[in-house]
Amino acid sequence: MLVVQGNQALDKALKYEQMDQHRGRPELDDCWRLLLAAAKLARDPAQMPNTDAAFMLTAEGQPRLTDSREQAWLHWQPDMGWSCGAHLRGPAREFVEFYLPLCQPLTSGCRVVAHLGQSLDGYIATHNGDAHHVTGADNIRHLHRMRALGDAVVVGAGTVASDDPKLTTRLVAGPHAVRVVLDPQARLGAGYRVFTDGVAPTLLCRQAGIGGAAPGQARLLEVAVNGAGFNLVSLLGGLARCGLRRLFIEGGGVTVSRFLSQGLLDRLQIAVAPVIIGGGRTGVSLPPSDAMTQALRPSARIYRMGADMLYDFDLANGRQATPPPAGLRRLI
Repeated sequence: MLVVQGNQALDKALKYEQMDQHRGRPELDDCWRLLLAAAKLARDPAQMPNTDAAFMLTAEGQPRLTDSREQAWLHWQPDMGWSCGAHLRGPAREFVEFYLPLCQPLTSGCRVVAHLGQSLDGYIATHNGDAHHVTGADNIRHLHRMRALGDAVVVGAGTVASDDPKLTTRLVAGPHAVRVVLDPQARLGAGYRVFTDGVAPTLLCRQAGIGGAAPGQARLLEVAVNGAGFNLVSLLGGLARCGLRRLFIEGGGVTVSRFLSQGLLDRLQIAVAPVIIGGGRTGVSLPPSDAMTQALRPSARIYRMGADMLYDFDLANGRQATPPPAGLRRLI
């Protein structure tokens, strides 16, 4: 293994502030700093070594290159991307393996991951749109991690109108993603926080030809429609041209369902909370299957996040399920 030592550009890229975000689990804080560094380097592959390399954490909790396989937390291979090193074991390894696919470099196309939090009976909000506290604090912290690792966090106009979300990274260390709002018919006014707070950039996607300025501080991206909303392939192409390739679709149910129905999701995460709403707004909504043999059964891993169960579906490798790993993993 050839290792590049003393790369000042790498050292600068690898520095992130320390934050105790895992309630007394410093090894997971260390893992999170390493993941942030991996994601940042993947966005600028020119900073990466052009040969195999290994990374470890110093005593101060900062990533650095190492020539020891036993001390390696992460391995880098130019043709394969990131993988876990021998030093990572147990919960720390599971934590890194869960988020590491989001840190892989992309040279073309987009990587699209969606998330929904829902009740046991399949609702993401009450009948009048109240979606606060459906899932618990651990899952909400997970959402902030996903924002920090992505280039963009994407929501539909309905989510903005109902929740007025900030969509920023606040509960964990890490950067803010670009906030992308899908509003083909220009339904939203200028008063929502994503348009006014100036904390993170906001890109408003609107049907081409509608006209009018973008609300507040948002930038405007015009996208073709296909009769049932945006042409999502054109949308992904437009976002990629803006440098936004790692996309986190945070809601709502209509937006996630459209990406899912068109086969444009690489992963779908559904967090199920131990609550029964009794009726309300549904999460995933697809055309009905005539038989169970036609139902979508992707490979899935199941994780516990506090009281919630998160199903992480792999949609990039075909429709057929593979056996899940034995046991239930807890992801803090």
